[in-house]
Amino acid sequence: MSAYILERKHFDTLLEALRERNYTIIAPVVKNNAIVLDEVTSVTQLPIGWTDEQSNGSYRLVKTDEPTVFQFAVGPQSVKRFLFPPIQKLFVTQKHSKGSNLSGSSEQGERKKKYAFLGIRPCELQAMKIQDRVFLEGPFVDPVYQMKRKDAFIIVVNCTRAGGTCFCTSMGSGPKANDGFDIALTEMYEQNQHYFVLESGSDRGEAMLKELKQGKEADGRVQRAGDRCQKAAEEMKKKIDITNLKDLLMQQVEHPQWEKVGSRCLSCANCTLVCPTCFCATVEDVTELSGATADRIRKWDSCFTLEFSYIHGGSVRTSVKSRYRQWVLHKLSTWVDQFGTYGCVGCGRCITWCPVGIDITEEVQKIRETSI
Repeated sequence: MSAYILERKHFDTLLEALRERNYTIIAPVVKNNAIVLDEVTSVTQLPIGWTDEQSNGSYRLVKTDEPTVFQFAVGPQSVKRFLFPPIQKLFVTQKHSKGSNLSGSSEQGERKKKYAFLGIRPCELQAMKIQDRVFLEGPFVDPVYQMKRKDAFIIVVNCTRAGGTCFCTSMGSGPKANDGFDIALTEMYEQNQHYFVLESGSDRGEAMLKELKQGKEADGRVQRAGDRCQKAAEEMKKKIDITNLKDLLMQQVEHPQWEKVGSRCLSCANCTLVCPTCFCATVEDVTELSGATADRIRKWDSCFTLEFSYIHGGSVRTSVKSRYRQWVLHKLSTWVDQFGTYGCVGCGRCITWCPVGIDITEEVQKIRETSI
């Protein structure tokens, strides 16, 4: 792995290198009073000078005096929105005089896009690895996810500040990325010096860094960048003790804490929608009024809805308590049996975007402290 220094004033050369390779660049932007992911073509579209303040059930943007580019934590969206879209047309059925035929999705433009994800966080990178296991490494490969994922170029941004709801250190997913990326970027702003430490993580990442005309090999500043990441880890206030967590939770399915949190939970599904690893979906057929064409569509679903567990005779999980318990047990227990890893990366989104501020780290700790 090689490391280079790129001055802030030359940062646009990185985007130019991506455009020359015909990548569609997805990066953080300010939109609708939040930092979300969207297509960009210039550095000026990035959240320059913005940071965020997050806590239980609270998120707000704050404008700063510093011209930093990536001094914020994760927003409500993750790359899941692009690799595993909320609504995805799977195929089209067309009726004709001799019967009907099937054709692939008409979204040909989406099929041809080659994504470069710029500015994702280490916890999101870990979430991508988890979804790779779900969609690519099992007995059945998801062709839509595979198509969007295979050529993706990943530029991860190491975190130098801890968000108010982050607990990635507990889940081993941050604040510094170790592998799985093409380029890792650490933003440094000190004593009026503004630069980025760029580290290659793949052959194509190394090739791109060598081509950057304004880049130069890094010096001792690489260590300072690492120290900033370590400081972010030390600043993290929330945590989950994962010691024997998988078995502990399965032994506490009748713990009274499930009832307490169930009385607060609105069953709104916000936590599953913002979660970067949740993958539940349903399939619907939508027919034109003429009856000549029908689309089969896959849509995100959530285990917090009453209909999600519906089988012949009714829903299995009729109480909010049972649905919240199902979600936590899957993330932190049974997911390990399925995929060999936890289903949580500690990004804290479920805490920030819960309307009533339910905190999974607090709920798990209460169960651990009062095990029955």
